[in-house]
Amino acid sequence: MDLILQDVRYALRMLRKAPGATAVAVLTLAIGISATTTAFSWMRSVLLNPLPGVRDAGRVVTLETVTPSGEMIDASYPDYRDFRDRMRLADGVIAFKERALGLGDETDAERVWALMVSGNYFDVLGVSPELGRFFEGAERGDVFDAAPVAILGDALWRGRFNADPGIIGRTIVLNRQRYTVIGVTPPAFPGTITGLRFDLYVPLTMQRSLTGGSQWLASRTSRPLYLFARLKPGVTLDQGRAEAASIGQALAREYPNSNRGFSATLLTQQHARRGVQSDLGPLVRILLALAVVVLAIVCANVANLQLARAGLRRREVALRAGLGASRGRLLAQVLVEHLVLASLAGLAALLMTAWLVSGLWLLVPFVEYPLVLTTTMRAGDFLFAALASVLAALAVGVVPAVRLSGVGLAQVLKDGGRGAGADTRIGRLRAGLVVSEVALAMVALVSAGLLVRSFDNARRASTGFDPGGVVLAGVNVSTGGYTRAEGLRLIDRIEDRLGTLPGAMAVSVSEDVPLGFNGGSWEDVQVDGYVPAVSEDMKIYRNLVEPGYFHLMRIPLVAGRDFTRQDDDQSAAVAVVNQEFERRFFEGRSAVGRRLRLWGRWATIVGVVATSKYHALAESPQPYFYAPLRQTFNSNTGLAVHVRGEGDLRALGAEVREALRSLDPRLPQPLMTTLADYIGASYFAQRVASVLLSVLAGLALLLASVGLYSLISYGVATRRQEIGVRMALGASARDILRMIVGEGARMAALGVVAGVALALLATRALATLLFGVAPADLATLAASAVLLASIALAASYIPARAATRIEPSEALRAE
Repeated sequence: MDLILQDVRYALRMLRKAPGATAVAVLTLAIGISATTTAFSWMRSVLLNPLPGVRDAGRVVTLETVTPSGEMIDASYPDYRDFRDRMRLADGVIAFKERALGLGDETDAERVWALMVSGNYFDVLGVSPELGRFFEGAERGDVFDAAPVAILGDALWRGRFNADPGIIGRTIVLNRQRYTVIGVTPPAFPGTITGLRFDLYVPLTMQRSLTGGSQWLASRTSRPLYLFARLKPGVTLDQGRAEAASIGQALAREYPNSNRGFSATLLTQQHARRGVQSDLGPLVRILLALAVVVLAIVCANVANLQLARAGLRRREVALRAGLGASRGRLLAQVLVEHLVLASLAGLAALLMTAWLVSGLWLLVPFVEYPLVLTTTMRAGDFLFAALASVLAALAVGVVPAVRLSGVGLAQVLKDGGRGAGADTRIGRLRAGLVVSEVALAMVALVSAGLLVRSFDNARRASTGFDPGGVVLAGVNVSTGGYTRAEGLRLIDRIEDRLGTLPGAMAVSVSEDVPLGFNGGSWEDVQVDGYVPAVSEDMKIYRNLVEPGYFHLMRIPLVAGRDFTRQDDDQSAAVAVVNQEFERRFFEGRSAVGRRLRLWGRWATIVGVVATSKYHALAESPQPYFYAPLRQTFNSNTGLAVHVRGEGDLRALGAEVREALRSLDPRLPQPLMTTLADYIGASYFAQRVASVLLSVLAGLALLLASVGLYSLISYGVATRRQEIGVRMALGASARDILRMIVGEGARMAALGVVAGVALALLATRALATLLFGVAPADLATLAASAVLLASIALAASYIPARAATRIEPSEALRAE
């Protein structure tokens, strides 16, 4: 221990002797370690801890229904019961579904987000109550509308009810119905959709009475539920998948009307469709990879600096060796010095990371759900930073330590004052490090360039509708306890009232909004006269809309008519389809007047609209249909109120909010945004990635340029005599400039060529984030190469220009 403390004190003395070099090394290492630790912290929050508060969470997997086309969809309640009762390799299967509820009395209701869950939900997850109890007895059964009980989330209990332990047994009002509080969840458990926090939990079997909608729990064709399964100890994921697939195929045979061609599979939580990991997962992985690239450049830069310092310390180390210090002792001292250097950088990095890690919220676009993301450092982040510091110390210090510990006194005396400049091997090593920096910077530049182009392409992409100038308000009438008739009257009042607002040009209402996070709604469709192929998926996405929706959204009506207020549940069923629907099912013939079978009855197609984008900007044309909202509306239907206006949208949004609240104070505050911000979800990954990767690429470019500049400058300083001799023998300033810039250009060229090869391999990982540009885009590669080469030449030119000012007589006299 005394020897280690002695080495640490010696290391601190040596670092103090070169304060400038030490400060540069600590700062650059801190930046690299901080960037990597921040990216790791984000990945931990999003991917490595998907189910906080769940016992042995690694054994909990998501159970997905698979359509004949291979698409994964949600499950029905009857299917859930079959999987629950038939899976032998699982310790349980649970079902759940998120839902906005109104918590409060007749005049003061607030929106809260609940999970409607199966009775075995908490038991299978292994979660214990913080207070009270979870579901028991009949509350765990399958009898509908028999258990009006609620479990509060810890945050709601503390925030709304002041952590009152007497809340157990008290009654609260949800959607104007009374529920008895029986328990409180622990603080560590936010729910089972990654990144979201839920305020309370109610039995799934209370769906109909709670929401006022139809009893879709009894239908095998209604598929709104998410299923999880807990694998038994010793059961592998592949074994569980095989059993789930077997049960899914059995259900397809037993219930051909609803499950024909369906199967099932299991996925780990990292690959689940629901949760922030599905959208942020690829992004944080790429950010971590590029942060590691930046750290590698930093290490190469600092290693170059330390090799230069090692050349200046050869005499000192040789004298110590001549006085009896063993090579092992010298090696240990130099390594301890670099560990101290990296430790100082690690401490500085932690301070940076503590500030940067909260930037995770910058990655998240507008979502209607309650987000909960870890934006504080955890123990794992400190361990990662410590490990990164140790690895950086080894990467930076091993070569200088080995070189210095092997220095002999006789060799130093033989070299005289030439120092490290006489060691061509060190020179080649330092040049190799600079080439590596340039190559890695090229990878970062190409990656950032591709994502910047993707973001620009996505931002300019045609959606098939006009999102500008539209205010959105989210209203869920079930939170006010409305019946169907009351809800329809409310829709009429909303449209009439908002249409009178100053600046409002058009008002309409729909159930879904395109290009958001919710995935949209679909129905099994039968097209009159069309015979599907054996395994053809007739699951077609749709929207429920009010009259004027197409006009407001500026979706062209190409044939037929729009809906009217007379298209209600008392009139014949009608539908509007898009052009892709017409092309696929009617082979180019007019769809107007043809029929679809929807919700158990035939609907006549009365109009055709242009095909637009519904789920993703990169999607191919999708068949899609629209039905009148007032023909299919029930109080369980969520409403997206659209108001197209002119002028200040913020002011219009405030007026819309006040108008909606004045129509019925029982309704919670509506969720407000603009359509342009809402559809930003469709390209938020490109936007965020382009910004963050551009920052990292800029940092990588700067570090590579500094590394090249430092190497050329050091070379000029150690070759002053040689340059002086050349100039004394007649070399012109242009000759000296050409020689030194040429050396830098050769290193830059090698780095660019190596970087192009690496980029062609690395950018394949960006494929899921690219839009309208290929991973091997020649224009991006060429632009990155030209930019990097130009900056590298500039970094070489500055010290080369200084070399042309060397006076031959002064250089020779100094030698």
